[in-house]
This record gives sequence, C-alpha cells and structure tokens, in this order.
Amino acid sequence: MILVSEIRNVVERWELVEDYPEDVRGHSCLLPGYKLDDTPTHVVCSPKEDYLAVITASIPNLEEWEYDYKRRRRR
Repeated sequence: MILVSEIRNVVERWELVEDYPEDVRGHSCLLPGYKLDDTPTHVVCSPKEDYLAVITASIPNLEEWEYDYKRRRRR
C-alpha cells in the first residue's frame, strides 16, 4: 500500500523522469520517489488547470528499471 502522504511527498519533490504529452488522459508525467520505509515509488500524474490528477502510484519493478528507478532498462 502507498499512503497519500507518501504520494504527496513524491509530488512535492517534482522530479520529472518521463513526460507523456500525448497521453490519452491528457498531458501526464512520471515522478519518482520513496515511501517512508525507503521503498521506491513511482507516481503518474496529470497537471490540470485547477488541480493535479494522480493517475497511479506504484512500486517500480527492477526488471524494467535501473537501480536508480529513474531510467528504464534497455531490452
């Protein structure tokens, strides 16, 4: 489980890892961070005019991401 406070912490740091300007949900982006127990976390969000929509929050898989969780592994 990822707590709302942990998502807020990731969003407040606002470190952009991937940008999705053509996303069908509207322009969105991937932000990295860590849970309170230092578990890596990714938040996908979409900035709107009056609010920030959080699309998803997840724990990244090391098979897909480098050890810094900021770069996808090349296949």
